[in-house]
Amino acid sequence: MIAKLALENGKVFTGVQFGAEGEVSGEVCFNTSLTGYQEIISDPSYAGQLITMTTPMIGNYGVNGDDMESLKPHARGFIVREYFDYHSNFRAETGLGEFLTKHGIVAIQGIDTRMLTKMLRSEGALRGVLSTTDTDDASLVAKARALPSMAGQDLASEVTCLTPYEWTSVDTTQFAVPAVQGDGTQPRSTFRVVVYDFGVKHNILRRLTSYGCSLTVVPASTSAEDVLAMDPDGIFLSNGPGDPDAVKYAIANLKKLVGKKPMFGICLGHQLLALALGGTTYKLKFGHRGGNHPVKNLATGDIEVTSQNHGFAVDWKSMDESQLTLTHVNLNDATVEGFEHKTLPLFCVQYHPEASPGPHDSDYLFKRFIGMMSAARQDGRLRA
Repeated sequence: MIAKLALENGKVFTGVQFGAEGEVSGEVCFNTSLTGYQEIISDPSYAGQLITMTTPMIGNYGVNGDDMESLKPHARGFIVREYFDYHSNFRAETGLGEFLTKHGIVAIQGIDTRMLTKMLRSEGALRGVLSTTDTDDASLVAKARALPSMAGQDLASEVTCLTPYEWTSVDTTQFAVPAVQGDGTQPRSTFRVVVYDFGVKHNILRRLTSYGCSLTVVPASTSAEDVLAMDPDGIFLSNGPGDPDAVKYAIANLKKLVGKKPMFGICLGHQLLALALGGTTYKLKFGHRGGNHPVKNLATGDIEVTSQNHGFAVDWKSMDESQLTLTHVNLNDATVEGFEHKTLPLFCVQYHPEASPGPHDSDYLFKRFIGMMSAARQDGRLRA
């Protein structure tokens, strides 16, 4: 079946449908990862987006239940150069096309994804419509131009959990990365952590539990008072989709929580924490999405190969440097990748240290969160 992708700039790509039939719309962006398409499709941070894979052939290792990052796919559409339907992998349970069809995700193959990616790099992320039902170019372009911008959209409220729940699962596959403390021992203490779910990836939860954390995952709108009533050892702020500045309720709650408990934020959690501390964020031209972004740790000088997925960034000039320290920067464009508070137990990063799939250069950040909670428990100052 013919499928068409139309962009707001008037360009229309014609290809072949795989996955579900229908019509979807959203922000068109690209991901440079060589593998991990299942993680990408099921990452809630991709809500509202049509994902272009820059790797030419996608689908050759299939799909399996262990690699899901949420209960269902969240990307609105999927765009590839060539879909390979004959998957071959001992872990595969089904093919990618069958998986997308089951979950109602429209996908297109057979288009020039290199041209599309270069267009997105030069013009920035574009609004687009992917359709198997409407083949009229003018109609599709008009629909794309009528779409709202990603800026100003609160998508965290669309992907967050509806009620609190406990998470106890750890990675039990043969690829599990053992959690070790600085002395090389397995963690023994249990820390109670409240996880704000702005679109949390399952592997973040698995890494926290592997380090001895007992997790209560709460909706994005949970009040600061309710969180403090749970008396956790620490508070974790998750990744998620959309414009951080639009998540006003979360920013208001985080302002009340700063300094009350140790805090660790990733991706959207990092941006929301910056906003709660008085900073500002801005939309990147085409975002950072892929598994090989170099980030420099300014404290150690180490270069981390990181997994990233975000379209907004923190403006460091807006932050209070008398209270905050810049800890990590992106070596491609010098954007902010992490900061910490000088006196309070609080730090965050823009990238994804759970890195699945990908390198484990940044797993030390989870150890740091554990050490921060352990220190707070010992001195008792943050238990009230």
